[in-house]
Amino acid sequence: MILNPESEVLETLAKSILLAARTAPKAKGVDDIITALVEKEDIEILASTMEKLAEEKGEGFAFLKRDAGNLRNAGVTVLIGIKASGVAGLNCGACGFATCKEMLNAKKVETEFKGPNCMLKYADLGIAVGAAAAKAKDFCIDNRVMYSVGAAARVSGLLDADVVFGIPLSVTGKNVFFDRK
Repeated sequence: MILNPESEVLETLAKSILLAARTAPKAKGVDDIITALVEKEDIEILASTMEKLAEEKGEGFAFLKRDAGNLRNAGVTVLIGIKASGVAGLNCGACGFATCKEMLNAKKVETEFKGPNCMLKYADLGIAVGAAAAKAKDFCIDNRVMYSVGAAARVSGLLDADVVFGIPLSVTGKNVFFDRK
């Protein structure tokens, strides 16, 4: 008899969750999504980077420490990011520039994330993250989309992407992401 086998399947289901992100629709059919399954040894790197960011960013960012605790309590974590290979070429202005060429020639800002990027790339990322969270819920896996985990992945150098979100996953009797203070 194997007791509580559900935790043994979490990594396999996480790969299926990343599959949902990969196959989510992309603007103009261009896939700039980057996915990763965080390995156990990288959890502490992410969590301590989140705590360091909380100290650096100061008041209003204490949630980064809370999220670091959530990350440590999760069973598995996935990362979904975007590394923009270009623009949609629509000159839509949603990025804040009149033309795609202006946006591409603008100086890139690098803090937790790197931008500006084409707004449609950000939309692609949102759709991929939404598809992943929906798949996690389909599997009855507790999850939470976290800017903080993604920011730590980028700042620590664990994932080479322009913008990243993390989704910690948990299969315990009580949702570890529910009573957050």
